[in-house]
Amino acid sequence: MNLSMRGIVKSFGANEVLRQVDFSLEAGEICALLGENGAGKSTLMNILGGVLQPDAGVIEIDGIPVSFHSPAQSLNRGIAFIHQELNLINDLPVYENMFIGREIKKRGFIDHREELRRTRELFDRMEIPIDPTAPVSSLDLSYKQIVEISRALMMKASVIIMDEPTTSLTDPEIERVFDMLRMLKKQQVGVVFISHKLREVMEICDRYVVLRDGAAVSGGRVRDASIAQIARDMVGHDVRTEALRQSGQIGREVLRLEDLTQEPHYRHIDLTVHEGEVLGVTGLLGDGRSELFRTVFGDGGKYRGRIYLEGKPVQITSTRQALSLGVGYLPRNRKENALIKDMNILDNGTMVTLEKFARFGLISRKKQLANFERQRGDLRIKMESPFDGIGSLSGGNQQKVVLAKWLSADPKLLILDNPTQGVDVGAKEEIYDIILQLARRGVAVVVLSNEAQEIIRVCGRALVLYHGDLQAEVSGETMNESNIMRLATGGITEEEKAQ
Repeated sequence: MNLSMRGIVKSFGANEVLRQVDFSLEAGEICALLGENGAGKSTLMNILGGVLQPDAGVIEIDGIPVSFHSPAQSLNRGIAFIHQELNLINDLPVYENMFIGREIKKRGFIDHREELRRTRELFDRMEIPIDPTAPVSSLDLSYKQIVEISRALMMKASVIIMDEPTTSLTDPEIERVFDMLRMLKKQQVGVVFISHKLREVMEICDRYVVLRDGAAVSGGRVRDASIAQIARDMVGHDVRTEALRQSGQIGREVLRLEDLTQEPHYRHIDLTVHEGEVLGVTGLLGDGRSELFRTVFGDGGKYRGRIYLEGKPVQITSTRQALSLGVGYLPRNRKENALIKDMNILDNGTMVTLEKFARFGLISRKKQLANFERQRGDLRIKMESPFDGIGSLSGGNQQKVVLAKWLSADPKLLILDNPTQGVDVGAKEEIYDIILQLARRGVAVVVLSNEAQEIIRVCGRALVLYHGDLQAEVSGETMNESNIMRLATGGITEEEKAQ
């Protein structure tokens, strides 16, 4: 299937979201659709997916004009939309998920045998190593993505739209999904790949289109472009790539860990973090960094070893205790662990410190608003009203609300687990600036990230873990991508072991 969208226009009231946008996709092609949050990517794809109708413009499939007034109409013409929130039922086996809403019936009953047979046939053709009878709950995120893609193929999809498919995946899981995308190319399925991860775009995509402020501003073959050029097109100016060196004095010790161990996650960890320092901790799948710092935040269960805060030994057994000791933690998955989707922006941004605004059990909305407005200004949170739902914000602004929640508690130690996951390049730069501002204010900051480039840019030094073991500390000339990757994959010399 060859797809063409020409002159697409869409407005919501006075807000013109898409302005004469052209987009095309050929059979067997992976095309990246790029842009900052709010650039119009989702609106354009929602028009293609039948969720929205354009105010003007033409959609053609194989040269024939079409119009979609519902997702079902779009799907019937071979266009499938796989959203970030996967639409699977964990308690059902894989093969039943493949036919949800389209069950095969025989004499009025679901024909499980036929559903299983067709699923096995598709998995064999696509070389997918998943047991169709396994419950979806037993699969990791990459295999759940693959089940969603397979379900689209079962519905005869010729075009698959993938919205941020790798946001929550580890490196090995990402490679699994990429293997599936390469198989789709061989089957002449076209893929629209929406992502903020430009390195992945360079690896897996054939072509790219950049939207900015509702208009298509650039595009072409990926092999003819560079990451710096595409990033510049996305934000409208050059994006910094140099290391953001910390200025200011490193102060007294805030956190010290001695021989901290919790099998099977991590063992014999010694480290220190000081006032005004940004310490990076990195590694690959199973490195144990999140489990290690969840322990520091009182959410990791029993452990051996010693934790010192400001030189004093502490036994942190709850997150409430950690908060009272001045420890904040921004978790890896903001949607599941950091935000309450049914709450408004204000309540999400102040929930950690609600007691500060309460008197006789009643919260002073005036004090709560005043506190949040300070954070809103400092963090440059873009929003209409603090009483709007948290879902009304872009990913980058949601992340800033989570930061506001913790900054209102004035932490001495702030642990940030993948702080820029799922945000665009512009918001990423703003978050880096916020991290460095915190360090200049004397906060001890720990950045957990699986992106070596991020660690290099924002951290003064970094620790590299491998399967729960502390491999080495890197800084200065030793803090480069090739060295970090070598250590993260277990490549350590005898001299390094002796240090």
